[in-house]
Amino acid sequence: MPRYVTRRQFFSLAGSLPFASVLTRRVRANTHARVIVVGGGFGGATCAKYLRLADPSLAVTLVTPQRQFVTCPFSNAALVGLRPLTSLTYTYQRLREGYGVQIIQAQADQLDPTTQRITLSDGRTLAYDKLVLSPGVELRWDAIVGYDAEASAVFPHAWQAGSQTLLLRRQLEAMQDGGLVVISAPETPYRCPPGPYERASLIAHHLKTHKPKSKVLLLDAKDSFTKDRLFLAAWERLYPGLLEWVSGAQGGRVTQVDTRTGIVRTEFDEYKPAVANIIAPQRAAAIARAGGLDAGTGWCPVYGSTFESHLHPNIHIIGDAAIASPMPKSAFSANTQAKVCAAAIVALLRGEPVAQPALMNTCYSLVAPDYGISISAVYTVENDTIQVVPGSSGTSPFDAPEATRALEAAYARSWYDNITADTFG
Repeated sequence: MPRYVTRRQFFSLAGSLPFASVLTRRVRANTHARVIVVGGGFGGATCAKYLRLADPSLAVTLVTPQRQFVTCPFSNAALVGLRPLTSLTYTYQRLREGYGVQIIQAQADQLDPTTQRITLSDGRTLAYDKLVLSPGVELRWDAIVGYDAEASAVFPHAWQAGSQTLLLRRQLEAMQDGGLVVISAPETPYRCPPGPYERASLIAHHLKTHKPKSKVLLLDAKDSFTKDRLFLAAWERLYPGLLEWVSGAQGGRVTQVDTRTGIVRTEFDEYKPAVANIIAPQRAAAIARAGGLDAGTGWCPVYGSTFESHLHPNIHIIGDAAIASPMPKSAFSANTQAKVCAAAIVALLRGEPVAQPALMNTCYSLVAPDYGISISAVYTVENDTIQVVPGSSGTSPFDAPEATRALEAAYARSWYDNITADTFG
């Protein structure tokens, strides 16, 4: 288990790396180059903003099908009524009016790397000098027999925050006391590695408070998971007999669902829950796989210093769609990758050397409203490969007192306020 790194040590170490100076400096490229950013989440919105900050002469266009963005961070809290979904909803007004980013509300459907053009769902074609893809993930509807978009209206995934979050919340509220809630966690990689376990925790807290005869069964395709030692210890203390985790080796992999009969099947058992939350396996969204950018793997390989595609020049891929291991697919990862990518694009357009980047990630999880745990790390890039800075990674202490857990829950809320302000403010 990695040693614990305090918040002060974490940000001190991060600050000692060439991070802020590289990503926030204003340059004068005067290229008038066209940069298109696809995806309006923590990666795309941040990159569009920092491109304009770095070089106001750039013509930066953000393409997103959404008028508003609902964040996945803290959506588990909204799921159980700890905060309204409206508090997680952001517009692109500040990007447009404050930073001069052009916003196009459309889906990017096609990509031609040869002519450097993308085609939108409304029929328009846009030419680019640099393209940044940050479209996130899509669910693999073929991965679980019987589970598709139609089935998700009965067994919601709630892995894209918004209407699915509200659907699952309504189902939990309507469930009778004594009901069984089944959650399926997919194999890696997927968006937000600790997300299913935070969700199980907060649903368990909700049931313990309002429907104590009920139970949460977490069916997992894996035998271990992020912060598992911390989660398991917390569950034993806070939710004994109420929350059960079934590993892949124990038969936890969900193989089939039948929404008509309400059945969820694994390799060894079948269940008929009152509420089923099926988090399907995932892959990069379709536009990120266009033109073979994923090399057939479902995820897109990139160079760590610039996040430029291995397959096509002038296309940069950040956030959940990229292969950026050991960085996890998280909001903070996408946010920091976006800044590195923006700085690299400006340098490349100017014909200047790309600065040595540094990246960070920190991830908070709520096990209960006032019980938080975290994991963090700082990364550097060597030979275009992302590596953990020795001594920088760590998790919350295993034997921390309740006051520390409450403090980390407060840190989680502050972290959220800071990253959303940095991205959308």
